[in-house]
Amino acid sequence: MVQSFAVDSRYNAFYTGGKVQFSKDGSFMLCSSGNQLQILDVQTGRIHSTIGQNEEEEEITSFILSPDDQTLIVAGRNLQLRQWEWKENKIERTWKAVHNAPVTCMAFDSTSTLVATGSADSTIKIWDIIKQYCTHNLRGHTGVVTGVAFHPDIERMQLISAAEDYKIRVWDLMKSSCIAVLDKHFSVITGLQFTEDGDTLYSCGRDSVVVVWDLHSFLCLKTIPVFEPVESVLLLSPNMDYPKLSVVAGEQHFITAGSKGILKVWNTSKAACVYTQEDSPVALAARSREVEESDQRSNITQAIHCPSNGAITVVTFDHYIIMFDLEGFEVKKQFAGYNDDILDIHFLGEQESHIAVATNSELIKVFELSTWNCQILHGHTDIVLSLDVYQKGNLLVSSSKDNSIRLWQIDGDTQKMSCVAVGQGHTHAVGAVAFSRLAPSFIVSGSQDCTIKLWSVPDNHCGNSVTNLHANMTEKAHEKDINSITVSPNDKLLATGSQDRTAKVWNASSLSLLGVCRGHRRGIWCVQFSPVDQCLATSSSDGTIKIWSLSDFTCVKTFEGHDTSVLKVIFLTRGMQLMSSGSDGLLKLWNIKNNECIKTLDEHTEKAWALTANKKGDIIVSGAADSSIIVWKDTTETEIEEAKAKEEDTIIKEQELSNLLQQKKYLKAIGLAITLEQPFRVLNIMKEILSQPTGQQDLADTVLKLRMDQADAVLRFSVQWNTNSKHCHVAQFVLSVVLKGYPPEELMKLPNFKATVEGLLPYTERHFQRMKRLQQQATFTDYTWQCMKLGQSDSRVKDNEASHSATNMETENFVGKTQDPKDGASQEMVDETDDLGERIRKAVQQRLKELDQISEKQSGGKTSESEHIEVDKGNGENDGENVITNEKTNLKAKKKNKNKKSDLTDLQRDQEEETSPAEKVTTRLEHAKKKKTKKGFKTPDSMNKRKVHSKENGITETNRSSKRRKSSAK
Repeated sequence: MVQSFAVDSRYNAFYTGGKVQFSKDGSFMLCSSGNQLQILDVQTGRIHSTIGQNEEEEEITSFILSPDDQTLIVAGRNLQLRQWEWKENKIERTWKAVHNAPVTCMAFDSTSTLVATGSADSTIKIWDIIKQYCTHNLRGHTGVVTGVAFHPDIERMQLISAAEDYKIRVWDLMKSSCIAVLDKHFSVITGLQFTEDGDTLYSCGRDSVVVVWDLHSFLCLKTIPVFEPVESVLLLSPNMDYPKLSVVAGEQHFITAGSKGILKVWNTSKAACVYTQEDSPVALAARSREVEESDQRSNITQAIHCPSNGAITVVTFDHYIIMFDLEGFEVKKQFAGYNDDILDIHFLGEQESHIAVATNSELIKVFELSTWNCQILHGHTDIVLSLDVYQKGNLLVSSSKDNSIRLWQIDGDTQKMSCVAVGQGHTHAVGAVAFSRLAPSFIVSGSQDCTIKLWSVPDNHCGNSVTNLHANMTEKAHEKDINSITVSPNDKLLATGSQDRTAKVWNASSLSLLGVCRGHRRGIWCVQFSPVDQCLATSSSDGTIKIWSLSDFTCVKTFEGHDTSVLKVIFLTRGMQLMSSGSDGLLKLWNIKNNECIKTLDEHTEKAWALTANKKGDIIVSGAADSSIIVWKDTTETEIEEAKAKEEDTIIKEQELSNLLQQKKYLKAIGLAITLEQPFRVLNIMKEILSQPTGQQDLADTVLKLRMDQADAVLRFSVQWNTNSKHCHVAQFVLSVVLKGYPPEELMKLPNFKATVEGLLPYTERHFQRMKRLQQQATFTDYTWQCMKLGQSDSRVKDNEASHSATNMETENFVGKTQDPKDGASQEMVDETDDLGERIRKAVQQRLKELDQISEKQSGGKTSESEHIEVDKGNGENDGENVITNEKTNLKAKKKNKNKKSDLTDLQRDQEEETSPAEKVTTRLEHAKKKKTKKGFKTPDSMNKRKVHSKENGITETNRSSKRRKSSAK
C-alpha cells in the first residue's frame, strides 16, 4: 500500500514576456516572469534559481547580464536598479535609476564596468558599476528608447541608441554629446548589430527594411527590403560556411526573424534572401489557427545567437522558446515558457517517458520528462479539452472546442508525433474522449450536445496522410453537458458522467443503457472503472467521491474530505486506493477499505484539473490552473527505511546520553541532548548540575563551553522553559550566563537570537511582576508580625494596671455598702460581711500576684504564653468563684431564718445588696478573660469558665424562684 508521495520534479511558468538572455557558456537561460527572474538550466529544462522571490516587488521591465557572467542588473517599475551576484542568488546593492519612467533597455560595455540604461522618459544614463555613480546623462531622443549598444571598440567610447522617434543617435562619451543622427527608418527600430571589425552597423525595424550604416562617415551604405516587420537581425561570421543555408565564406550574411515566424538568411552584397526556413513551428502554429500574417500572435519577438551552444534561439509571442540548429535551422530543443491552465495530462510512450498535456490552448504539448523538452502538436483550431492514450502508449486521442477529435501517433525512432486521423460530427464542444483498452479498436467521445459517439479506428496508421474517422453509433446520453467518459478494462462497458448529477453505464458494443447511478447532489466531473473490481468511482462538485456496484448500480462507499469540488479521481495500487484532486488544489490519497484519507498533498495553488498515474502506480503527474506540472514519486519505502534508521540512531544516542549522565560528563550530555532536540532533557541535566554544592558556578562554566550553535539551541530551549514558573529560574540563569559570557556581536549573528529574545520578553516580565508582588507580600507579613509582638507586650502591662485599680475600687464599694445598714437585719449582718469582704480581698490579691508572676515568665520567654495564662487564670477564677458561692449561701440562709415575715420588696432589696459585690467581682474576672482571649489565647479553660458561670447563674435563678413561691404562699 502506498503511504506517501513526494515531489520529484515540477515544471512551472518561467517566462511571461520580455527579453531572454543566455549566460556566457550557454548553459543557463535568464527569463523574466512577472516580478521574478527565472534562471533555467538549458540541459535539464528545470529552474536552477529564482531572482527576486519577494511578492511585494514590482514587475521587472528590463535586465542585463555582464559579458564576464559576473554581474546581473535588474530594473523594475519602481524605478530602482538592483545589482545581483546571480550565481549565489545574492543582492549586492540597490540604487535609484534617476529616470522619470521605467527602464526599457540596458547594455553593458565589453569591459563589464559600464552599463547604459534607456528609459521611457527619452533619456539615457550611463553608470560606473565599480565606482557606483552615474557618469553620463544623455538627452536628445523624443520617444521611448528601444535599444542601446556600446561600440565593441572600447577606445572609441561611443554609444548607439534607438528610440520610437525612428532615429538612431551616436553619442561621444568623451564629450557627452550626440555626434550623429542616423535617419532612414520609418517605424520603430527593433534591433542593432555590429560587424566583427566594428566599422559597420546593421539596424532593423518594423518598417520591413534592414539598413547598413558606415560608422566612420555615419552614412547609409545599403537599405535591404525584407518584406516583413523584423524584430531581430543576427550577423553570421564571414569566415564560416553553412552549406544547408547556402552561406559561403568570404561574404557577409545576416538572419532576420519577424512577423511571419520564419528565419531567413540574406546576402548583404546581393541584398537577396538565400535561404528561407521551412516547417517552422511558429509558422505551423499560425497556419493551424488560420490567422493572417499581420496577426501579432505569430510574431517572433526576439532572436538570439549563442556561439557557445551553436544555436539560434527564437522567442515567440505565445511564450515559446525554440532553439534551432545553426547548420540547418532544425529544432534542437523547445521550451514552453507559460502553459496557462492545465486541463488534462496523460503518460505517453511505451516506456512512459513523455507526457501529453492539454492546456488552455489549441496546441497539445508533449514533454520529455527527463529534459522537459517540449514538442508542440498543431491541428486543432480551438482549445483542447480532453486527452486519452492507448495503454501501449503509441496512440493519443484529443478532443477540442472545435467540435472534433484527432488521433495522433508517435514515431518510435524519432519520438515525433503526427496527426493520422480526424473525426468530426459533434455539434458542440467535445469535452470528453476515451480509447479502448484491450486493442486500439474504437474511440468514444462525449460532447456538450449531450450525445456520445462511438468511432472506429482504422487498422493502418500512416503518418504522412490524415484520414477521416467515422462514427458508428450516436446516442443521446444525458440532459446536460457530458464531463467525463471512460471504458472498462475489458472493453465491454462505457461510463459517462454529466452535469445532470448522474452517471450512466452503457454497453460498449450497442450503446444500450445498462444502469443509472444517482446520488450526487451536484454535477459529476469524473468517472473511472476499477482495474480489478466490478465497481465504478465518480467524483462530483458536491465534494464527495462515490463507489458504485456494477451489479445493482447502488452506492457502496462514499468518501468525504474535500471542501470543494472533486475534479479528478483515479485508482491506484491495483484498485485498493484512490487519488483525487480538488478545485482547491489539494490532492488526497484514500484507502478504499476503511474510507480513510491517509495523505494530503498541498503544492498547487489553483484548481487541479489534471491527474494521471503510470502503469506501476508509483509515479503520478498533476496539473492545475496555476500553470504548474508536478511529478510525484512514491516515497513509502524510503520513508520507512529512514524512520527505521532514525529510530536506531535515536536509541544509540539515548544510550550514549544515559552513559554520559552516569559518568557526570554534563557538557557532552548537553550537546547530545541538543542534537536529539530534547529541551526538557537539557533542563533536567541543568537542574542536576544546580543541585550540587557548587552548582551555579559549574553550570555557568558548562554553558560558556558550548559552541555558538549549541548556545543558540539552549537559548531557544529556554524560551519553552520560561513559560513555566517551575522552570523559569533555570531559564533566567542560562539567559544571564549567555548574555554576560558572550559578546553582543556574536549573539547578534545567531540565526534564532531575535526570535528567542522576542519569546523571552513577555514571560520574563510576567515573572518579574510576580516576584515583585511576592516581595511586597513578604515585607507586609514581616511588618504585621512585628506590630503584633509590640501590641501584645503593651496590652499585658495595661491589663495588669487596670486589674489592680478595678479590684481596689470594687472592694471599697463593697465594704462601704456593707457598713451602711438600713434596717435592723442589715445591722446584724455587719460582722458577717466584714468576714466576707476580708476573704474576697485576700482572694483577689492572691490572684493579682499570680497574674504578675505569669507576666514575668512571659517576658522571660521560658514557657509558652498560652499555657501559663490559661492554666493560672482557670485556677484563680475557680478559687474566687467557690469563695463567693459559699459566702452567698451562708448569708441567704441567715436572712431566711431572721426575716420570714418581710414582704417581697424587702426580700428583693436584701438580695440585690447581698449579691451585688459578688456579681461585680465575677464580671471583672470575665472582662479580664475576654481581653486575653482577643489577644489569641483562647483555650479549653475559657470554656470551663463559661460553664461555671452558667451554673452559678442557674443556682441564683433557682434561689429566686423558690423565694417567690414561698412569698406567694404566705
